Amino acid sequence: MSKMLRAFAAAALIALAAPAFAQTAAPQAPAMRAAPAKPAATPPAAAAPLLDINTASQEELQALKGVGDVRAKAIIAGRPYKGKDELWQKKIVPKGVYKGIQNQIIAKQK
Repeated sequence: MSKMLRAFAAAALIALAAPAFAQTAAPQAPAMRAAPAKPAATPPAAAAPLLDINTASQEELQALKGVGDVRAKAIIAGRPYKGKDELWQKKIVPKGVYKGIQNQIIAKQK
């Protein structure tokens, strides 16, 4: 009978201890640290105004990267433009040159 009592006691102990082991928290990964707050972006002090390709002079156009004397004359000859992307659509400037100057130009309408 003592064997049976010991077996019953062992079974009861295991049954009572099992939920305690099952409820232990799983190891957690280290908490991600929040990146330090960046100050609000300030606009450039002297942002250059956009150059209107419909009214710019030859000298102003030549100041753009990739636009020389011949391309400046071609831009002037192709006026008026409805949109600045017409420069490469009409093959007045190569797309690579256009990509380099697209943020510096505009095609204003009258």
